[in-house]
Amino acid sequence: MRYYIADLHFFHEAMNTRMDCRGFASAEEMNAYMLAQWNRKVRKNDEVVILGDLSWGDAKETNLLLERLNGRLYLIQGNHDRFLKNAEYNARRFVWIRPYDEIKDNKRKVILCHYPIMCYNGQYTTDDQGNPKTYMLYGHVHDTFDQRLIEQFQEITRKSESIAPDGTPRHIPCNMINCFCMYSNYTPLTLDEWILCDRQRRALGTKHGCNL
Repeated sequence: MRYYIADLHFFHEAMNTRMDCRGFASAEEMNAYMLAQWNRKVRKNDEVVILGDLSWGDAKETNLLLERLNGRLYLIQGNHDRFLKNAEYNARRFVWIRPYDEIKDNKRKVILCHYPIMCYNGQYTTDDQGNPKTYMLYGHVHDTFDQRLIEQFQEITRKSESIAPDGTPRHIPCNMINCFCMYSNYTPLTLDEWILCDRQRRALGTKHGCNL
């Protein structure tokens, strides 16, 4: 099984009092909850793609964390993954670390980047039934005004028509999904689960959470 998640910010005390206002009493309490949520879902041989900003801790703290996280780990580098600058972090826990990648997930292309990409590779592609074949998964913006702007951009784009190569008009799928950890209650999700989570959250107009 392959899962995705973004912006956990382990050890980042400020996430409880500013920006996210997560509400944990301390970074230690936050870390324990996120670790439990992760390992409740992820098994040893599962894959987890982390879309940046895994840890605000130093190399030693992050090494201890990495040993406790289940799964085979892949990291899309985020701007707050400062432990990567320290040669002492345990790079062996990651299958790879990249700033950007494109992978396949059940015959669908997945664009991976910490930062949202408005005009991503494959955004127009659909199958014979008109279902999107490409998804852009990102993080970085958490649940901020920037995320509201991205949602507005998606709504405008989806309502717009472009001209297909055969001359017929077509709508643009524009499937960008913010894999922000608070949207999934700090639990890594599959691509299909993120698609459902994103749809539920938008339909209910809620800031956080989806029922999966």
